[in-house]
Amino acid sequence: MTNSPADASTSKPAAKKRVVKDAVAVPSTGRAVNSAEGPAPDATAGAPPAAPAPTPASATDPADVEVHVGTDAAYAGEEAERVQIRRPLRNISEVRHFFRTNITPIYFIGATPFNLLGLDRWVRNFSYITYYDGWDGGHPRVFSPRYKPFVEFDSGEAINNWLLLNAEVRAHMTSNVPHGERPKVAMVFFDEETERICRELGYDLILPSADLRNQLDSKIETTKLGNEAGAFSVPNVLTTADTYAQLNSEAERENLGTDLVVQTPYGDSGKTTFFIAAEADWNQHKHDIIGEQLKIMKRINNTPVAVEAVITSSGVVVGPFLTELAGFAELTPYKGGWCGNEMTPDVLTADQRTRARELVRRMGEGLRKRGYRGFFEVDVLVDLDTDDVWLGELNPRISGASAITNVTAGAYADVPLFLFHLLEYLDVEFDLDVDEINERWEELSGADEWSQMVIKETADITEYITHSPLTGQYYLDQYGTLTYKRAALDWHPLQNGNEVFFLRIYGAGEYRWKGADLGVLVTKNPLQTKAGGPNALSIRAKHFIDSVRAMYAGVPVAAEDPSPALGGPGAKGD
Repeated sequence: MTNSPADASTSKPAAKKRVVKDAVAVPSTGRAVNSAEGPAPDATAGAPPAAPAPTPASATDPADVEVHVGTDAAYAGEEAERVQIRRPLRNISEVRHFFRTNITPIYFIGATPFNLLGLDRWVRNFSYITYYDGWDGGHPRVFSPRYKPFVEFDSGEAINNWLLLNAEVRAHMTSNVPHGERPKVAMVFFDEETERICRELGYDLILPSADLRNQLDSKIETTKLGNEAGAFSVPNVLTTADTYAQLNSEAERENLGTDLVVQTPYGDSGKTTFFIAAEADWNQHKHDIIGEQLKIMKRINNTPVAVEAVITSSGVVVGPFLTELAGFAELTPYKGGWCGNEMTPDVLTADQRTRARELVRRMGEGLRKRGYRGFFEVDVLVDLDTDDVWLGELNPRISGASAITNVTAGAYADVPLFLFHLLEYLDVEFDLDVDEINERWEELSGADEWSQMVIKETADITEYITHSPLTGQYYLDQYGTLTYKRAALDWHPLQNGNEVFFLRIYGAGEYRWKGADLGVLVTKNPLQTKAGGPNALSIRAKHFIDSVRAMYAGVPVAAEDPSPALGGPGAKGD
């Protein structure tokens, strides 16, 4: 599952709260440091040389922003008023017009705007409130409070609640609300406290309830729900086990063999999924397994595929299929940790895609019966030996895959997937032919190539950052060097594989440590290749990673390792 860089805790959730892998939601460094807070550590003799950095760009004047096709919604003049259609919206043209003339303030709140960056091109009065500002004030639709005192965040929820309570943020959100409207709020990570804050401040949190989402975060509940809906998991048994012999006995009862995959209910799959083929494996992981409800699965040779969907009153809209980047040592220090996605024409065969879409649709209908509506993500497993398509995991939230989902050919032929979520929660009636939309998106699924990777600090260091790359568009020059080209608001303008968009998360004046999110790189290149083995990083992908790392420099600091309090995009939504 995919969630957000910089938003999730890496420690085991105390109250059985599932840690999501998705999203670029950077929760802190364990120490949300502002460059204005406190003196910078002195440089030491062993400090690395300053990496060459591009001349800082001045804040972009909104009037000077280049406007592309699709950006008219964000920059429509104040005179644009919503036309009252006194019947349900019936087609995509009417949906586009509705959002182009929207007067309701809609905010995406998080550590970074990564998950829904670029959606302001489609939705008038859609903007972002973030803790980290990769544009240093240059993005006209991103607001970040100026004063950020020392705060130790332990989760993405804590960051979002801090933002909601911040006086600057509250003033910004209520500064220009039309009469009779209430600000709408979307985010990746929230809890019951978030809901209480929004109620008191008069905001509408346009998401399923935290209580329902917490229930669905359990891998055990996901499996049961899938069974009820006809969206089946890899052959498994739900049980407990206190010894290796008991584990094998439970597996033998369901003919699962002795090469097993064991999952506990809550947490990032990279940290709560255990591969056990011998007693030595059991001994290594038993302290995390004993006393937990378990999902014991037959181990299969598979390709994991991520897909997002939206449950609406007209049906379940299913997005494109993406493969995952997971566990690459060049990107993340966490074994098996999510670190990106890519979409290519050959992600699935036509037959596999049809079966996977039906599985996701069934899962959506099952969720609807539980009272869930809106956006969700599913991991689908394709068995490479039998060609079976299985339910992997459910991520009941906006995910890290959204960044690509919203720029596909299907999105531009119709509207980005998240707009169907907004329709479900805004004051509008609609009656759309979802079957037609799904059919068109399936036909266009092979028309695009997009990839993203979240670059974490992998070295065992704690440093004060002195130099960092700018957020913006880069290109490979005639010498093969990744070179800064221009400021950019998002990755939508990318044209070819020689161009990339880099979203900086941690910059100069902040800290980096093992596991910290440095930034996200988006490109129209495939990032994986089968030439060096199954799902190996391509030579070009490694070159991009090395180039970004070379743009960072820092000085060592003597401080507590902040990593236990942090997470990041590696919190994909699991």
